[in-house]
Amino acid sequence: MTDQENPPLLDPDRLFPLDSAARSLARGLYDTIRDLPIISPHGHTDPRWFAEDAPFPDPAQLFVTPDHYVFRMLNSQGVPLNALGVPRIDGRPTETDGRKIWRRFAENFYLFRGTPSRLWLDQAFSDVFGIRERLSAASADRIYDQIADCLSRPEFRPRALYERFGIEVLATTESPLDDLAAHRKIAESDWHGRVITAYRPDCVIDPDFEGFAGNIEQFGALAGVDATTWQGYLQAHRIRRAYFKSVGGATSTDHGHPSARTEDLRQAEAAALFAKALAGQCTAEEADAFRGHMLTEMARMSLDDGLVMQIHPGSFRNHSSCMFAQYGRDKGFDIPTRTDYVRALKPLLDAVGMDPRLTLILFTLDETSYSRELAPLAGVYPALRLGPAWWFFDSAEGMRRFRELTTETAGFYNTVGFNDDTRAFCSIPARHDVARRVDCAYLATLVATGRLAEDEAHEVAFDLSYRLAKQAYRL
Repeated sequence: MTDQENPPLLDPDRLFPLDSAARSLARGLYDTIRDLPIISPHGHTDPRWFAEDAPFPDPAQLFVTPDHYVFRMLNSQGVPLNALGVPRIDGRPTETDGRKIWRRFAENFYLFRGTPSRLWLDQAFSDVFGIRERLSAASADRIYDQIADCLSRPEFRPRALYERFGIEVLATTESPLDDLAAHRKIAESDWHGRVITAYRPDCVIDPDFEGFAGNIEQFGALAGVDATTWQGYLQAHRIRRAYFKSVGGATSTDHGHPSARTEDLRQAEAAALFAKALAGQCTAEEADAFRGHMLTEMARMSLDDGLVMQIHPGSFRNHSSCMFAQYGRDKGFDIPTRTDYVRALKPLLDAVGMDPRLTLILFTLDETSYSRELAPLAGVYPALRLGPAWWFFDSAEGMRRFRELTTETAGFYNTVGFNDDTRAFCSIPARHDVARRVDCAYLATLVATGRLAEDEAHEVAFDLSYRLAKQAYRL
């Protein structure tokens, strides 16, 4: 095919304003920040990729099998996860033929029309692998072969792609039960890429987490203390947090709770709840109270060790019981819920919210809380910052709404730039590019309507794309 018959997958002016003057302003802003290094402070890529630097096995295992944005959409149209190579925990077989998985993906690629996933995939296909035709059933094998050929070359191994993508620092997320062997291996290698961890203690904080009591025993063994006592349990957190800092380079913690509830209980009351949690005797209310108290304990520990704290509540996780039983966690069945922040965060904020040494980054899956709760809170408490539009709102429209609903109250400088929160490695540059384009479009509109000077817009564009994330996450 000629270039005329097969136009580029990507419009160079995508996501910019329709008005020609504002579009020109947006393009000028974007040209100054498009190639800035990527700060990726919150994500879920596998650190073993960078420790071992082995070739990715095939296109399906790169783009389909690890990405819940992809397989949840296909599942919604009746394509079972086992047909997409998603591993099962119930021992039943799953598809292992990468080409068959890819063909199913290609046959259903039309499902992604208009979604952010389509933008990310097209940009990765085009920019990373030089694909010039749209993925479909007819093009599936050609595109599979082209990507597979690329993956066989040294320049497409994880470390080389990290450098090609312009990543300055990338954070993964590990449980406190992880020995961080991959991070240790990276640190001991002669590679200079910066891949750090984040401390995600949900499995030893949430009494409803499967295997909670056994997790606490393992937690104590790793820390070298008796974590079945309240004081020993708190000490185990301090020890493991220090380990994550020293071995994994951690600068942050990460907390995914069902709600934003916090508590500041008396120590005797907290100890009693912990004992009930270990015995499996907590009511739902008591489990929620314990989780809430532990957020305040984590905030106090952050004052001591300097780790930035992230809370992203409001997800009904593993909504399908049968899918959870078959496939486990993080399989696309985490659904947003209504979330209260004003009352829920008050105990923690009363305890530590006025201390500027603490950085607490708030995320939401409830957009109705942006202007009513989150922006006003972040606009007054020194400890609070707003995380970017995230997960279901990691889209051009979601990012634009975030700016419109929060800037008037919290400004730009009580936010933390962008993070990609991804397991799909090749989507990282595409996702950051979308955020940069949307922010430049928003800033151009402010300039065009007389609300921001153009020189200020250039400074803000740099801050949103690079400086704020680096500053907030202490990188």
